[in-house]
Amino acid sequence: MRGYPLAVRDAHTERRVAARIAEGTAATDGDERSSVGPTYPRAMELTEGSIRERAREYAANEPLYDVERQHVATLPETLAGGEYGRRDVQWVVRWYFRRYLGDYPDRERREAEDAFADNDFGEVLDVLGTVASEVTGEEESPVTGEDLDAALATLTDLDGVDVPVATAFLQFLDPERFVAMDPRTWDALAATGALDGPYPESPSPEVYRRFDRACRSVMDRTAVDAWTLYRALWRAAPDALGPTGDREHSS
Repeated sequence: MRGYPLAVRDAHTERRVAARIAEGTAATDGDERSSVGPTYPRAMELTEGSIRERAREYAANEPLYDVERQHVATLPETLAGGEYGRRDVQWVVRWYFRRYLGDYPDRERREAEDAFADNDFGEVLDVLGTVASEVTGEEESPVTGEDLDAALATLTDLDGVDVPVATAFLQFLDPERFVAMDPRTWDALAATGALDGPYPESPSPEVYRRFDRACRSVMDRTAVDAWTLYRALWRAAPDALGPTGDREHSS
């Protein structure tokens, strides 16, 4: 399974161009995304106030917020304790794709969801138990790069789980510490200059380590947790448009 289908990338590019035309700043050839990295007309300020404002926008506008909030409150303890059913873990995989509200190609979404559903549930229990022990714990024992690599390797041993989906599991295992990585959160962070380069076609563990370091730097500086930063980045992504194709907010 590819990290991010080209069809979705193209749809997002079209939305960005449409938004800039609506703003009276139509993109030219020199404005298009290049191998060096995306060019953004605006970016969220990485201040505590700006991040919390965007997170509040997310709560007020994103249709999945209420169910996400419930899972953020319950899944960390549930997953770490092993007291959960198959539907609880399937929800995480479905969440990764379905929060795009139809933008993610249906065939690829179903392939990933079906592949994950075919995993032996006992193996899923063992994997999540191992990962929880590797990435959750006392503040005095911070997660190292080796811990993160081991957790991602363990998670991606499951069918239907690549590195981006694995980061969704990390977010719901410890929503105060980890931000799920995807093209929207990556692009929003890159737009601020906190992260370099475009979102890779097939993200590797090293790519997530870079993303995680950038997120931790922002969290340390602004005193926000990962769940707050995730919501802000999702709302601040350059392609976050309203239902008519207009940008819903400006920075």
